[in-house]
Amino acid sequence: MALDLASLLGRKNPPLIGLDISSFDIKLVELSAGSSKDYRLERYASEPLPKGAVVDGNIENIEQVSETVRKIIKKSGASAKNVALAMPASSVITKKIILAGNLSEQALEVQVESEASQYIPFAMDEVSLDFCVIGPAANSEEDVEVMLAASRKEKIEDRIAVLETVGLQAKVMDIESYAVRAAISRVIELQPNSGHDQIFAMFQIGAKRTYISILLNDEVIYEREQQFGGSQLTQDIVRNYGMAQEEAEAKKKTGDLPDSYEMELLEPFLESAALEVTRAIQFFFTSTPYTRVDQIFLTGGCAVIPGLVDIIAERTKISTAVVSPFKGMELASGVNEKALRSDAPAYMVACGLALRRFG
Repeated sequence: MALDLASLLGRKNPPLIGLDISSFDIKLVELSAGSSKDYRLERYASEPLPKGAVVDGNIENIEQVSETVRKIIKKSGASAKNVALAMPASSVITKKIILAGNLSEQALEVQVESEASQYIPFAMDEVSLDFCVIGPAANSEEDVEVMLAASRKEKIEDRIAVLETVGLQAKVMDIESYAVRAAISRVIELQPNSGHDQIFAMFQIGAKRTYISILLNDEVIYEREQQFGGSQLTQDIVRNYGMAQEEAEAKKKTGDLPDSYEMELLEPFLESAALEVTRAIQFFFTSTPYTRVDQIFLTGGCAVIPGLVDIIAERTKISTAVVSPFKGMELASGVNEKALRSDAPAYMVACGLALRRFG
């Protein structure tokens, strides 16, 4: 199935569920229009995946992933059938290209496919290709800047098959980093003066990778991915205290662990995390014209680990905060506000996907 032109770059879509399929669990978010200008969080939920069902963003067992989706739909009480999904950034090739601005839509599609073949190391019939006209090219009024995105068809079809197995329909196939960007841009809008002229560095610390996105006036000025995440600490807890994976993951967030945990496991992990963030900031300074960061936002499941915010603020000398993608939203009566405070940072991708319903 080829991607339609509204897919990867998130144009207006019908009401839908945001479903984030990671290597360890699936997260669901459903939003609606709030009574004010903002949104309303109708429901959110997560469900762990069997080990090996998804590996490095690739679905290895469609049946197990489908069953997990079935469970999370039932748990959340969601009734919508349309879903927004995302591909890991590592599975998608994106490229900005310049094309003539006077092309018809059909001619533009032909030209995009021709240009794409230069950048995609696969046969064109093996990929799903999408593109979006960004606007006039910077150096030529007669040309337009176009963003193209491509991914292996089989990877996209696996995700679609998961949904179809449980009676759901994929309406949007996004990119995880784009979904995160949609969610964080909304949060920045809520800052004083809408965050104008402020440089925000977002660190989404996941299980195995940390995604870094640095924004200025709603433009991404730097992004990269680092091989660092919270699964190492979880595995240390599992090995040291003989806990199951789920229990270790839950107690990692609360700190409800033996007295030896803090010195033997937590402190070394926090030092490593702070070092990763500090190095990333320094690399940003040396590889771009910019010499400051005004605010660090931490998101992802690891963001709420006790002590992480403090050590990063201390090492970087930059104001640091854990950020919720649901900040400022109304909450439906079924949403547990207390639980949401600790859960929310892990839902950045799912929230960004759910936001696609609003264009």
